[in-house]
This record gives sequence, structure tokens and C-alpha cells, in this order.
Amino acid sequence: MKVDDSVFREYDIRGIVGENLDEQFASQLGQAFAIHLKKALSKENLTVSIGYDARLSSKDLFHALCYGFNTQGAKVIDIGLVATPVAYFSLFNLDIDGGIMITASHNPPQYNGFKLSVGKRTIFGEEIQTIKEIMKQTQETSIKTPEFVSYDIIKDYTEYIINQFKELKTYTNKPKVVLDAGNGTGGFIAYPILKELGFDVIGLYIEPDGTFPNHHPDPTVEENLKELKKTLREKSYDIGIGYDGDADRIGAVLKNDDTLYGDQLLLLFAQDILKEHKGAKIVGEVKCSQVLYDKIAQFGGKAIMWKAGHSLIKAKMKEEKALLGGEMSGHIFFADRYFGYDDAIYVSLRLLEILTKERINLEEWKNNLPKTFNTPEIRIDCPEDKKVLVTQEIENYYIKNKEKYSITDIITIDGIRFNTKDGWGLVRSSNTQPALVLRFEANSTENLEKLKNDTLNLVNKTISSA
Repeated sequence: MKVDDSVFREYDIRGIVGENLDEQFASQLGQAFAIHLKKALSKENLTVSIGYDARLSSKDLFHALCYGFNTQGAKVIDIGLVATPVAYFSLFNLDIDGGIMITASHNPPQYNGFKLSVGKRTIFGEEIQTIKEIMKQTQETSIKTPEFVSYDIIKDYTEYIINQFKELKTYTNKPKVVLDAGNGTGGFIAYPILKELGFDVIGLYIEPDGTFPNHHPDPTVEENLKELKKTLREKSYDIGIGYDGDADRIGAVLKNDDTLYGDQLLLLFAQDILKEHKGAKIVGEVKCSQVLYDKIAQFGGKAIMWKAGHSLIKAKMKEEKALLGGEMSGHIFFADRYFGYDDAIYVSLRLLEILTKERINLEEWKNNLPKTFNTPEIRIDCPEDKKVLVTQEIENYYIKNKEKYSITDIITIDGIRFNTKDGWGLVRSSNTQPALVLRFEANSTENLEKLKNDTLNLVNKTISSA
């Protein structure tokens, strides 16, 4: 089968439906993944779970994917319309050999994709490329009616989560919550859980709708938080929580209209965990503030900087036996009291648990952090076939010109993160889009602007000549 190599990303498969991803692709993927599972697990009789998000293409892709599994003799459990973390939960809750979640997360509606799990782990990197090579050897077939059994995994997940946080029911003065699900798949699961635990919660865009009619479901983009902030302010509630399209990423908004970014949430959770687990390892990604790493050390923890990407962070956490991990994008991973995967619903409750029990004023907490000046993620369009090359050329340039830019340290874990006496900058290629991702932090606005502008000029020049 001819496949578009570009849809096989570092930690999942994503493309535009009708262009480089369709039902035939899904059917071949089902076949290829079943073949890979048999080899990886040394097992012939397979059972897998398949869940899907609310995108208009997801159900058709499910049927085709399911049929692909059937052709290899694999049994399929249809767990239905679910959030990605609920699909991950099925790996631990059901007697299965792996699974696939059909989702493109926060990408626009015309996209869709697949997150693949072998056993209880999501696969990435070379293993995804292995799936691609197996797909190229499979034969196209006419897709027939698939066979599967349905299972209400949401019921099990809901019971599990409520039981984990049942103590919160006993508190009478809990924070009041505004929850914006962005018409993704997290709201209709999380909202009843919050109500059952006794929270006063206002739900925005709770019902799944794959056209995302109200705003794009990406809580890292300020524009998408406008309604959440407005409701929080007008209703005088205590905390605003936003999910991305498949609810594995979280955003948090404070009463003063400020935002708690992913690395700040990670620091808040690290501070809480390190009270009980001195010396615990915490994994952050290359885009996180230096404040995170310095503070974790100050609190008695061991901070580990690693590559961006949910599967990469999870794998590093497992390798290091870390209790917590996170990314700027709002992926937060709890191995403390949980399974180690990214679950925005669970993370919401850990946040609300801290606010309920510790009575932390988050506005004061954030204001007391060391003062730095930083940019959000800056994404610059770069052709898919050039982005890695461009990043490498920038890395080579900075290595050769360390003295010119007063660079004190260069970290090449994921792209290039270069430290200067005044701050740091990052240039890396996106794993999910044809783009470069940049971020900067400095000790003053002037130094931030200089750091940013010098790098942007270099990046644009390099892209143009690549």
C-alpha cells in the first residue's frame, strides 16, 4: 500500500481526512498494527480496545480500523466516544493486549489520527515507523462490516475517579469551578464527576461536537480562553479549567484573568508531591521555564529535562521511575497515585484537591514565583520536509557562534535550547505540524526582545535558504 510518510509523526499518526488519511488507510493500519502486536507480544489471539473522538470522520475510521483488525483474527472492544485518557484507562481496566484512540487532539476539524498502545504503553518513534513499513507491505482490501463488542468504559472510569477523590465530598467550602470542554470529549465525562463530588460547576461547551462551533479546543491559546475568563469573572467563581479536544491536556485560568501555564501547573503539583516524597524525580520538557527546574531542586526534588511529546515523557518517567511529568502544552502525567499517563480530567481533580485541602491562593502563589519575562510558544510555518534540517542548521550555527551570542550552555535533547547570562531560547521542530516551535525566557523585557528577535531573524533566514 502506498502511504504518505508525513502522517507518521514522532508519537502518533495524524493527517487530513480525504487527502493523506482515509478509511482504506485505517483498514490497513488495523492489519499492520495487529501484525505488530502479535510479534511484539509473541501472541496470536489478540483483543484490543478502540475509542474515538467527536470528529465527523471518527466513526467511519473506527469501522474501517476495526475491520482491519478482524482480518488478522483480532477481537475488538468498542469503547465508543471517549476522551483519550479514558481509552488509556481501558488498557489497565480490561483484559486486552493494546488499543487505538482515534483522534487528532487539538488539530482543526479536517484532521484525524491515531494514538497506538502496545500493552499498557503508548508507542512512539521507531515503533511507529515500523508500523508504517508493515502497512506498505499489506494488501488493500474491500472493507466489509466489522465485528466488535461494545463496552461502557466510561462507567468504570467514572466510578474509579470518584472513588479516588471521594474524600472531597466531605468538604463544604470547595472552590467553585468553570469548566470549558471546547465541545471535545472531556466535558460530558468530567462534568458529572465534578457534580457527584459536590463541586459547584458551570459547564461551557460540554457536549461533543466535531465541528468545534464555539472555539478551537486548545487551552494553550489565549484566544480560546476568552469565554472561560469572561464567565469566571462575571460569576465570581474561583478557578477556570479548559480541556483540549480529546481531554489529555489542561489549561487553568485564575480569578484575576491570569493563566497558569503548563510548567506552572507542573511546579504546583511537584511542590505538593515533594512534601511527602522527598527526592522524587519530576520530568519536564525543553520548553519549560528555568524556574521550574530551579524550584524543584529547591523543594528537594530531582528535575529532569526531556523531549516534548506525550509518549516520550511517559517513557522517560517510566525509565526514571519519576512520580510526575509535564509539558508546557498542558500534558500532565501523574505516576503518584495514578497510572502515569496524561489525563486532564484526573489532573483537574488533583488541582481541585490541592485548592480544597491546602486553601492555596493561586494568584498569590503565582505572584511569588521568581520574576521572569517569557514568550508563549511561537510557531513558525516550515515545510514538513525541511523543519528538521532547518533546526539542525540553527543548532550548528549557534554552536559555532557561542561567543558572539554570549551562550553559556547548549542543550540538544530536543532541537536546541541555548542558555545565555540573560536567559534562554529554544528552537525545535514540531512533532504534530509543519512548523518550528520557539520559546524564550529572560531576566528583562529588553533582553527577552533581543533574544527573541535575534533568533527569529536567524530562523526566517534559514527557512528561506533551506
